[in-house]
Order: sequence, then C-alpha cells, then structure tokens
Amino acid sequence: MVKLHNLGYPYIGENREWKKTIESYWKRKISAEQLMDSLALIKHDNWEKQRLAGLNFIPVGDFHLYDHILSAALTFGAIPKRIRNLHSDRLSIDTYFLMAKGKANDGRSTTACEMTKWFDTNYHYIVPELDCTDEFELNPQCLLDEIKEAQAKAFDVKPVIIGPISFLWLAKHKNASFDKLSLLPSLQKCYQKLLMAVSELGVTCIQLDEPALSLDLELDWQKAFISCYSQLSKQCSILIATYFGDISSNLHLIEGLPLGLHLDLSNNSSLLAKADDILAKNQVLSAGIVDGRGIWRCDLNKALAVLEPVYRSRKDKLWLAPSCSLIHCPINLESESSIDPELKSWLAFADQKLLELTILKKALINPGSVKQELEDNRQLMEHQRASNWRQDKRVMEKVKLMESSKSNRKSTFEKRKAIQQEVLNLPLYPTTTIGSFPQTKEIRNARMRLKKNKLSQEQYEALMKKEISSTLAKQEEIGLDLLVHGEPERNDMVEYFADKLQGFAFTDNGWVVSYGSRCVKPPIIYGDIGRKKPITLDWMKYATSQTEKAVKGILTGPVTMLKWSFSRSDIPQSTIAFQLALALQEEVLDLEKAGIRVIQIDEPALREALPLQKSMQHSYLDWATRAFRMCSASVKDETQIHTHMCYCDFNEILPAIASMDADVISIEASRSNFEILDGLSDSGYPNDIGPGIYDIHSPNIPSVEQIIRLLRKALVLIPKEKLWVNPDCGLKTRDWDETLHSLQNMVEAARQLREMDTVEARS
Repeated sequence: MVKLHNLGYPYIGENREWKKTIESYWKRKISAEQLMDSLALIKHDNWEKQRLAGLNFIPVGDFHLYDHILSAALTFGAIPKRIRNLHSDRLSIDTYFLMAKGKANDGRSTTACEMTKWFDTNYHYIVPELDCTDEFELNPQCLLDEIKEAQAKAFDVKPVIIGPISFLWLAKHKNASFDKLSLLPSLQKCYQKLLMAVSELGVTCIQLDEPALSLDLELDWQKAFISCYSQLSKQCSILIATYFGDISSNLHLIEGLPLGLHLDLSNNSSLLAKADDILAKNQVLSAGIVDGRGIWRCDLNKALAVLEPVYRSRKDKLWLAPSCSLIHCPINLESESSIDPELKSWLAFADQKLLELTILKKALINPGSVKQELEDNRQLMEHQRASNWRQDKRVMEKVKLMESSKSNRKSTFEKRKAIQQEVLNLPLYPTTTIGSFPQTKEIRNARMRLKKNKLSQEQYEALMKKEISSTLAKQEEIGLDLLVHGEPERNDMVEYFADKLQGFAFTDNGWVVSYGSRCVKPPIIYGDIGRKKPITLDWMKYATSQTEKAVKGILTGPVTMLKWSFSRSDIPQSTIAFQLALALQEEVLDLEKAGIRVIQIDEPALREALPLQKSMQHSYLDWATRAFRMCSASVKDETQIHTHMCYCDFNEILPAIASMDADVISIEASRSNFEILDGLSDSGYPNDIGPGIYDIHSPNIPSVEQIIRLLRKALVLIPKEKLWVNPDCGLKTRDWDETLHSLQNMVEAARQLREMDTVEARS
C-alpha cells in the first residue's frame, strides 16, 4: 500500500504561538521549563493534526527553538570555542541562543554565529563553524527524547535530521582553503552512532536531508556521498530526502546503494520515472508530488499521470509527500476569511496539501473512491487556466515598451559621484542606516487599531507623522549624515508595497518563519502588476519638510518583491519582475520630481533567487539585474541610487551586482567577519560600499573600538573615498535603547576615523 509522510511541518503554530512563547522567554517573562512545556503543546498538536490527515509516518526532529541546522550543530558538537568557554553545558538553552543571537538570558554575550539563506528560500539558517573542533562529538539526547515522546503517544515516527554531506557543505571554516571533507570520517562516526541509537528505539526509517544533491557537486563530494552512505546504510533504513532542485546530474549517486530516495517533483516530474529505473524495486521511492513551497492547488489528475506507472511497478514502496518541508508554507487556509472566494478556491496551505496527498493515495489504490474529487479538481484547473482575471493588457504593453528601451544610467559612476557630492556635501565615511527604525509597541498598536476601525486614517497618519518627526530628530541628535524617515507606517517591506499595487492579494494569517522568531506574511501575486497611485511620496514629502538634511527614500526592489511573495506560475518570473520594475520606476521618478536626492532600492533577495544549477544562473542574473536597472536608469545624475543586500553569499555573483550600477551598495558583513570585502576587492567593485558594521539581529551593542577595528579592516580593501558606515540591516526588530547606543557608537567611530585621517594628513 502507498504510504504518506511529510518532510517537516510548520512549527510556529496557527496563531504564531511558538514565536510568542520564544520571545516571552527572551524577555524573561517565563522560565526555561515553562518555555519547553508550552512548546511541547504546539508540537503535540502538530503530530496529531498530521495523524488525522492520514499520514503513515509523523516527522520528529522538525520542531526547533530557532533553526534546524543550529540544532544539528549542537547534536554533533559543532559549538564555537568562544561559546564553549562561556557555558559548560553544551546542550543548554543558553548555549543554543548564544550561538543563534549572541546573547543568553543570564546576560552572557558573545559574537553570534553567521546566518545566511537556506538555498534559494527566504529562510535563514545558522552556519555551523568547523574551526571550533577537530573531532565531532555526538549529543543525541534531544532527538532521542523527542522520538520517545512521540512513541509514547502511539505515533509511528520518522526522525528527520540534516544529512552529513549537506551539513559539511553548509558549514564554514575560517580558512577558505580548508578541506571540509577531511572532517567527514569524524562526522560519519557520529551519524553511525546516532543511527544505531535510533534503531534501538524501534524506528523503522530515518530521514536524512541531503539538499546539496540539488547542486552541481564536484567529484570529490560525489565520491564522499557514495563512500559515506555505503557505510551508514548498514545501520538502519535511510530515506535520503532531496529538494529544491533537479538532481538529475546526481541521481546516479544513489544507484547501487540500499537507500530510499525522496524527490522534489515540483519543477521536474520526469525525475520520478528516471529514479524508478535506477532504484531496485524493493527500495522506497518517495514522490514529492505536492509543492511544499507554493500555495497553489495541486493538479491532481496531472499528478496521477506521473504517479500511476511507478505505482504499478513499485506498489507499497512508493511513498507520497510534499516536495519539501512545509515550513515554507502557511498552515491552514480555512482560517482565511478575507481572500476573494475565487482566488481562495485556487489555494492550498500546509494542512490542505496533506489532504491532497490523501486523495492521491486513494486514487492510486481505488480510483472510484475519489472520482468526484478528481472531477472537481479537473474543472478547477480548467477554469483557472481559462480565467482572464489575472491579465491586464495595458500593463503588458507598458512592459514590452520598457523592455525595448535602454536600462542604463546616462553617465558613468565617476561623473555621477562628483555631481552627487556637490548636491549632498557628505563628509568622508558618511554615516546612514538601512531604513527602518524600531517598530514599538505603540506603533504596532496603532496599526492594529486602524485595522479594527478603532482609529481613523487621519488619526493614524497623524501618529505616524509624529513618529517620523521624532525619529528624524533623534538621527540629527546622534549626528547621522544621511537620514531616513524610519518607516513607522510600514508593516513589512514587501507587504506594504504590495498593498498599493494591483495584482496582489493578502492573507489574514498566512505566516511563515523567516529566521529565529521572525515570521513574515508573504502576499500572493495572482495577476498582472501595476501601480495604483504613488506609494511613499506623501510620507517622504513630509519627512523632508522636517529637516534640513537629506532624507533617503526607501523602496523594495522588484526581485525581492517577487521572491518574497507567493508568485503565480502561469507566466515567466522575469515578466513579473519587469512588471514590478515598471511600477517602481514610476515611484522613483515621482520621488525625484519631489526633490528626493537619495533613493534606496533594496534587493536582499537577489542572490537568494539564484537558480541552484549553474546552467540556469546566467539567464536569471541577466533579467534580475536588468529589472533593477529599469527602476533607476531614468533618474538624473544628481540622484544617488543605493541598494541593500543581506544574509547570502554574494561573492560568486559580484560581477552581476556591479552591473546593477547602484551608486552605493550597503551589504551585510558583520556576522561573516567581513568576508564579502575580499570578493569585492578581488572583483574590483567600482562603486561606493557600506559594509554592515554591526549585527542588528543581535541585542549586543558594538563598542566604538570594535567598529573602528572593522572599519580599518575595510579600509585595507576599500578606498576611503568609497567607504560608507552603516548597520548591516534595518533596525525594525531592535528597541530604542539598543538602537541609540549602537548608532551613537557608530557615528563616534566615523568621527574618530576622520580625525585620525586629518592628523595623518598633517603629519
């Protein structure tokens, strides 16, 4: 009989109970014991929901305090020495959060571990540090306890943990030339012990995630995979889970190994037949037939056409699952009441995706039992394809016209910089921030009252203007050179803009985890996109009226708008990006006309959206960077264009970043110890750079000395005339006390550096 399973379930709770509980602990409102008791209730509810949905195996090990890779790092003893020295209990919550955010509840603090994007998603993982130990050390108790906990409630469990090859691939060593595979024998021993311990608990299968197989693996990594799993497969039954990309080029690595294999079929359904030919008929083949990252209903009849031939040859060795973990998907569509009914009929969230799997299972075993469900789905798919609700001919005509026009600035960067300096008159090492300032309880409360009609639009705008004036005054008092209005009126950097554009829809409770306890509510792109009216213009006019200093307008770029939304799949992604670029171009020109001389177009998702296979990357970078230039190419030379990027490894796409031709790029660099600067220097990056000088995701306040030390490190690689001074990201999640102290130290560090330059020049 076909078996149903899941690679991972969203752990945030239907009403983000997980987030609220974690943050209550960080604020010392609850104890560690209360934290774990509260989280256990969410976890048990998740297990029960999956059982009721008909799953044969319930995943355990997919529920985390912060991040699954961080949890694995603790399991295998990859704990940095600086943190070991602070805390002797390696499995404590304090150790966990010291690694995650650099601060424990008892007040101890240190540098947090680096954080970066999880493959091509907007989820961030904590990067394991490999220079902390020569040998891995297994600490399996947390996973084993969770298995026992689920078994005690009569769940048939499938433990989930990252596989050894992907763990090493994702980890980093300070020495870039260090051979990470030299640590595989030690790590492999830990996995062997873990698999033995899991087997002793009566577990029949363990899921080892190897998403690295979706990459272009070099030969030594391919050999390492075969060698490692030849040994691990002797310990217990293993299901290798691959996802996010087409693993055709690495499919041969599984051949001959006694392993089960899970495939992400969301982009290439033909993989299933290829794998069926390679794997022995007594091996499990898991079909990720329902898209675990998107929110659109599955075409069940099309899916059945893919599954049926394999089911006939494999029977009970065919398993069905979502394509990947469901943490990238909202939990329950039934809780949504504001979505247009027609659009809602096209959607499926995590719980609905599990029900789709149940229908597919029944259809394979007994087609007549779900005849009506399949017919309803067929009619829905036909209606969706025939609907003209998504299309706007005027938008497409404008996009075609813009595509045929030039997308480059009129003058060279050197000429623009000279003109911009005359206009802005900025000092050496100009200081600024990325855009957002603390979203206080009062701001969030005002937004909630507006939504519930307890506050009029006029009253809300008056409160936000008061906040803007206060934020500008604080920046002037601190001494920042280029100000921002602080974005108090914005709920989210994507949702805020999407709300002012046609072609977007919004959920009430469609939350997904992004990093730590931070959750986002991606909008839904269902139709052609156009700007209804100016978005930020009135707020920026007000902000500039409150100060004599230049105020930077902040927009979210087209690729980030696209990537951080649930996007339609009926037209090319490049077309959607160009539609967004057109809307943003209109906004940029309105801001320029109103006298805004500095405009920042954020593109933190540019690297994140890079296709995993190298053969597809050039085409993507071509249209993605062109979309950015479309936003800004028409401005005058005196208008300074900034962009911001964060939490990805950007070194491999630096030529593409340079081709965007932003006058200034601010880029996250503090957690990775400024590694990005080596790449920027080697590539000869031509324009101005603001490397993030301190980590805004940590509550730690950087000292003046720390900032000066980092700036001096930057100056080894960046000419002082091109160096900006800024935090590594927006300050929305910090409180005002942390923000003011950090920015005061940042401004003072820049002042002292200027003073040192003056003294050196005189001598």
